[in-house]
Amino acid sequence: MADEFVDVLIVGAGLSGIGAASHLQRLCPGRSVAILEARQSLGGTWDLFRYPGIRSDSDMYTLGYSFRPWTGTKSIADGPSILQYLRDTAREQGIERLIRFGHRVRRAMWSSDEAQWTVDFERDSGEAASIRCNFLLACSGYYDYTEGYTPAFPGREQFAGRIVHPQQWTEDIDYTGKRVVVIGSGATAVTLVPELAKHAAHVTMLQRSPSYVLTVPSVDRMAGWLLRHMGPSSAHGITRWRNLMLAMGVFALCRRKPKFARDTMLKLVRRQVGPDFDVDTHFTPKYNPWEQRLCFVPDGDLFKAIREKRVSVVTDRIESFTEGGLKLASGAELPADLVVTATGLKLKLIGGMELGVDGRLLQSSELVNYKGIMFSGVPNFASVFGYTNASWTLKADLASLFVCRLLNHMQQAGVRQCVPRADDGSMSLQPWVDFSSGYFQRAMDQLPKQGLKKPWKLNQNYLADLMTLRFGAVDDGVMRFSA
Repeated sequence: MADEFVDVLIVGAGLSGIGAASHLQRLCPGRSVAILEARQSLGGTWDLFRYPGIRSDSDMYTLGYSFRPWTGTKSIADGPSILQYLRDTAREQGIERLIRFGHRVRRAMWSSDEAQWTVDFERDSGEAASIRCNFLLACSGYYDYTEGYTPAFPGREQFAGRIVHPQQWTEDIDYTGKRVVVIGSGATAVTLVPELAKHAAHVTMLQRSPSYVLTVPSVDRMAGWLLRHMGPSSAHGITRWRNLMLAMGVFALCRRKPKFARDTMLKLVRRQVGPDFDVDTHFTPKYNPWEQRLCFVPDGDLFKAIREKRVSVVTDRIESFTEGGLKLASGAELPADLVVTATGLKLKLIGGMELGVDGRLLQSSELVNYKGIMFSGVPNFASVFGYTNASWTLKADLASLFVCRLLNHMQQAGVRQCVPRADDGSMSLQPWVDFSSGYFQRAMDQLPKQGLKKPWKLNQNYLADLMTLRFGAVDDGVMRFSA
């Protein structure tokens, strides 16, 4: 039996967990809070990934917290700068003292009789232990930290060079003067390729199919002007709202007028790679814009490297690895000394922990979304999952604020349990997300479901969530409260 008890237990000390703890300390000051973090350092994604050029694909005015202005010079920031921002936030907000490093959560079981969770975890030493809490908040991201996704390429054991997934990048990897092939066309690939090209002999981006790639400025001049004349808080707030409204407008345009959006994006690409480049083959996806996440390149660095012949793009399928490189389905061969498999992530919800209610283990695929934060039939539990079409933190902030409102409502009403329940067992369900990216499609059978109507339908819209989560009724007739 676990002896220690905290009011709110947060799993994960990354961007979401640090933000959630900050909101809880400010808005629920009477609640005890602890954070269990599996790794030995905070920062989550921004501490895990160490590959060259690691950066955000969202601007820092929306990726940064609403309560702590981003004052860096770059809007599209590099990984080390983002990690420092998170460390500074944790220190300034007094979050560091709440984090217990090297605590990997294995299972969480809810008892309705006791109105509490018992959370089993394992320390780095191998010692098993547990802790009890009244409310459990999962802030552990959405992917497997132990390994990325790599297809089973035939013949890879023949390759004489080195093969590495960006998630396992280490400092001893030498690419200076080497022939490098980066497999992939997503955000990681378009980040890695121009950075590797600074020192490699040549870099080839080998893709099975292309993605939409757009140039964005790395420095936001308007934000800089606002910072100098209005101060950090006002500058951050104004720029945050401008950027999120712009992003929502672009998303809406892509969905309502996909052909216009597609033609506009490809026109911009043609301007940057020149008239002799085969844009139709290498930068024209088979899907419409925003059916998968757009890839952004700061200041067009990828296109510049292509123009300068330091980077080439090949669109083909891999038949097999060879001793000296890769043999393609077209019959061509790519020589390589180093192959980087930027082939995506493995989804793993709520950190892979087992979840159970009153002795019954739950399968993630049987869960039904409630307001994008909680699940039907699961008491006193919330999970932070950001937007697929906008900055992660926008949703993470709203989720944490809703949890704070919910906890304060429970305290005022004198209740200890809250659980969203769907009255109609025949409610029509559909996939959790409408997103065609490979890492979602590979895990679709493991993901929760959503309904067709609110509050069971998952919004991908900040304004809709703002009204629901920040200002909407907590006691909405669907959430059931009890002592």
